[in-house]
Amino acid sequence: MTSEDSAYDRGMKVRREVLGDEYVDAAIGRATEFTADFQDFITRYAWGEIWSRPGLDRRTRSCVTLTALVALGRLDELETHVRAAVRNGLTESEIGEVFLQSAVYCGVPAANAAFAVAQRVLSDLDEKA
Repeated sequence: MTSEDSAYDRGMKVRREVLGDEYVDAAIGRATEFTADFQDFITRYAWGEIWSRPGLDRRTRSCVTLTALVALGRLDELETHVRAAVRNGLTESEIGEVFLQSAVYCGVPAANAAFAVAQRVLSDLDEKA
């Protein structure tokens, strides 16, 4: 263990708060010898260094993340981060606004796909509530 362990611990705490224990446990549980270093990397850097910074609140970070995922067409990851956005306090209406904004800058087809993903996720969350 090194001084970077605090970044891992901080990252795991934030990762669990944003994505939920079930999601994080599943991701860690699927790690193999091949992917374990990547799981460590994203925990330390994405979650322990970036998501933990004080400059933006989690709601804003979720908006930025949703937009980036729409722009890149990363629909599997978008599903995860729609759930995270809800955990971070974004409403269905606010998520829709992010996607409308994304339509202008990322393209209508990208936003259309994002709305479809979000609709499935939000419906699933409503059913579980």
